[in-house]
Amino acid sequence: MPGSNDDVIRVLQEIGDLLDLLGEQRFKVEAYRRAARTLESLGEPLARVAARNELDKIPGIGDALEAKIREFLATGELAYLAKLRQQVPPGIRELMRLPGVGPKTARRFWVELGVEGPLELATALEAGRLKGVAGFGERKIEQLRQGLAALGAGADGGSRRPLLVAWELGQALERELRATGSVEQLVIAGSLRRRRETVGDLDLLATSKEPVKVLANFTKLPGVLEIRSHGDTKSTVLYTPGIQVDLRVVDPASFGAALQYFTGSKDHNVHLRTIARDRGLKVNEYGVFRDTERVAGATEEEVYATLGLPLIPPEIRENRGEIEAAAAGKLPELVEPSELRGDLHLHLPDKGTDAELGPWSAMATSLGYSYLGVVVEESPGAAERVTRLLEARSARDEPPSGLRFLVGLERRIDSKEPVPKGVDYLLERPGGVPVPAAPGFPVLLGHLEAEEAGEDRPLAIEHALKSGWPIEAGPRPERSSLDSGALRGLAARGATFHATAGAERSDELPRVAVSVGLLRRAAVEKGRLLLGFPEITAPARSKAARHRP
Repeated sequence: MPGSNDDVIRVLQEIGDLLDLLGEQRFKVEAYRRAARTLESLGEPLARVAARNELDKIPGIGDALEAKIREFLATGELAYLAKLRQQVPPGIRELMRLPGVGPKTARRFWVELGVEGPLELATALEAGRLKGVAGFGERKIEQLRQGLAALGAGADGGSRRPLLVAWELGQALERELRATGSVEQLVIAGSLRRRRETVGDLDLLATSKEPVKVLANFTKLPGVLEIRSHGDTKSTVLYTPGIQVDLRVVDPASFGAALQYFTGSKDHNVHLRTIARDRGLKVNEYGVFRDTERVAGATEEEVYATLGLPLIPPEIRENRGEIEAAAAGKLPELVEPSELRGDLHLHLPDKGTDAELGPWSAMATSLGYSYLGVVVEESPGAAERVTRLLEARSARDEPPSGLRFLVGLERRIDSKEPVPKGVDYLLERPGGVPVPAAPGFPVLLGHLEAEEAGEDRPLAIEHALKSGWPIEAGPRPERSSLDSGALRGLAARGATFHATAGAERSDELPRVAVSVGLLRRAAVEKGRLLLGFPEITAPARSKAARHRP
C-alpha cells in the first residue's frame, strides 16, 4: 500500500542515489541512505510512529527528513523527489538497473560521455567509444552488453540482490576459494554477514601464509567477469552475475579487527571508535591500539573486550541500541543455526533422487538434525500419499543419528476436512476465515508469500498470534514480507516462530541459516524459536504422543 515502510525506504534510497548522481556532498547523500537503512529494521508502521509524533525519536531522522516522511505518508508523493527527478534524465535512472552500474558510474556515462540512457549506451558500445576509457575493460564492456540485453527483455538488473541469492553466491565462492588451497581462515563480512535483506556486494576476508597466491587464484575463478584491481593484500573483481566481490588477505594478528571493521555497520563502527577514544585507544581494521602498541585484533571477542563489551552478534550491529545493551549486560540471547533440531516444511518431489528419503536423511544428519517434517498437501489423494510416506519411513533402517521423519498435512486455515490417519502435525496456510484446528495436533502457520496469500494473510497471522501457533520464517523475505522489521514487530506482540529452509532439494536444507539470520537480525530471543518438534504442544494431545519422536 502507498505510504508503507517499504515505500518510504525506496523513496529515501532513490533520493540518495539521485543526489549522488548530481554530485552532491557525501554527507548529504549518506544522510538519506542511513535513514533508509534505519527504517529497514523498524518494528512497526511509520504511520503509527508519525501519529504518536515520535518520528524524531528514530535515529538519523531530523526535522527535514521528518517533514519529507510526513508529506509522503499523507499524500503518497514527495515534491523534493519530483524536483530531483526532473534534474536527471530518465534514461540515467534506467542505466542504474544494469549490473555493476551505480550512481557514480551512471554519472560518468552522463557527464563524461554524454550518454543519457540504454539506447545511447548501446550505440556508444557499438561505436567503441568505451574502449580505452579508464575503468571500462573488455570484461566490463561485455557485461554492459549483456546487461543491456537483459534490460531490453525486462529483466531486473538492479545492483542489490535478495539476501538468499547473495548467500548462495557467497557459499559458492567460499567453496571455490577453499578448493584452491592455501586459505586458512575465510569469512564473508559486510551486509551479508549482518543478514541485511538485500546485498550490494560481497566482502571476503582471509588469512594465509601465501597471500599472493590466494589473491591470484581468486582473480582466476571461473565466474570472474572483470578484474577491477589486484594487489598483494586485496583484489576486487566483478563476478557473475554482475556483483562486485572484494577479497582481502590480512595478517592473522589483525583478522578479528578486520572482520569487525568490514562487517560494519558504519554507524556501529563510528560508535565503537568513540568509546575507544574515550579509553585512550584507537580502533581500525588492523587492531586496537594504545599509541603504537597493538593490544587486540586477532579475534572479534578481544576487540570488543578491550572496549569493555561482550561480543555483539553481527546481525544486530546497526547502532540501534545494541552497544548500550551490551554495556548493560542486556544483549538478547539469539539462536545459532546449529541449535535447530529439524525443519518441518519440506515437500518431496514426485520424481528424481530427492523423491526418496535417503538424500534428505544424509543432509539432515550432516546438519545435526534429529527430525525432518515432510508435508503433504490436502487433496483427494492426500490420505494415500500419507500412507506411502509412512510405509517409506517404516521401511528405512534408522541411521545412527536416530533421525526421525515426521508427516505433516498442509491445508488451508479454513479447512474442515478430516485429517488422514498417521499425520503428526498440521501446517496451516492463509485462506478464508480461520476455523478451529483439528484437535490433538500441533499446528504451524506457513506459506505466507504475500502475492499468494493476498488479503487472507493478515487474518491468518492474527489467528496464529491468538492461537499460539509458531509462524514460519523463511529465507525469502522479499516474497513473504516477513523481513527482520516485521519479525521484530511480531515478536513484540508475543509471536513464536519456526525456521525453514524453504528447500525443494535436499542440498538446499542448509539455507535455513538465512532464515535464522533474519530472526537474529530481528533480535528474536531464542525462547521464541521452535528448536525441536516436542516443543510444539497441543493441550488435547497426550504426553506420550507429544514426545513420540
